[in-house]
Amino acid sequence: MTDSILYSLILGLAFLALFFIAEILFWKFNVKAETTRKLVHFGSGLLALSFPVLVDDIFLVLALCSSFIGILLLSFKFKFLKSINNVDRKTHGSVLFPIIVFICYLAFVGSESLLFYYLPLLILSISDPLAALIGKRFPIGKYNVFGSTKTLMGSGAFFASAFACSSFSMILVGNFTFSQAIAPSAILAFGTCLVEALLVKGYDNFFIPISSMAILLLIELNQFNF
Repeated sequence: MTDSILYSLILGLAFLALFFIAEILFWKFNVKAETTRKLVHFGSGLLALSFPVLVDDIFLVLALCSSFIGILLLSFKFKFLKSINNVDRKTHGSVLFPIIVFICYLAFVGSESLLFYYLPLLILSISDPLAALIGKRFPIGKYNVFGSTKTLMGSGAFFASAFACSSFSMILVGNFTFSQAIAPSAILAFGTCLVEALLVKGYDNFFIPISSMAILLLIELNQFNF
């Protein structure tokens, strides 16, 4: 058994353990599904960040992502995983999450740049759930988008954390200096914040990483003059 296969199995078990913990919190400790869903979102993102380091076979990443798409689709049909699905809104975000993880992995393999993997997933895993949690805790500046209520406070939290994630990624794996990272990080934070603000029903899970990769590509092609 190669290391990649072993690590893929360990990661698969780790994802299942994350689902199990969320179910315990939901059923035993009466934690609301909106909270356990965000916990799974955050935890899944952090686990996915290990893919380029632990799994060097794109087909193993495809197998992992496909397996969890299958589990999530079955959970819709047979009404389990209430800790993820028992929310008072229609959302496709949980299924779109493993799809976008695989797309980011494809972008990493194609570009040979870890920045195209880590930056989109950091923003998705940290900024997106943070915006929701801060927006609910401090519902200041409410606005309505296609029947969904969002807040300026949540959008502000998204922008600030997306800026931090972008700067961190660019400096750590993109070989940017701090001063070089400021302007592109601000553009990335603003662009992804706008996507998060305008999209509903979980589609931001797909288009936040897509928009961040598109902006990164423009930066690499020197379409922005800093």
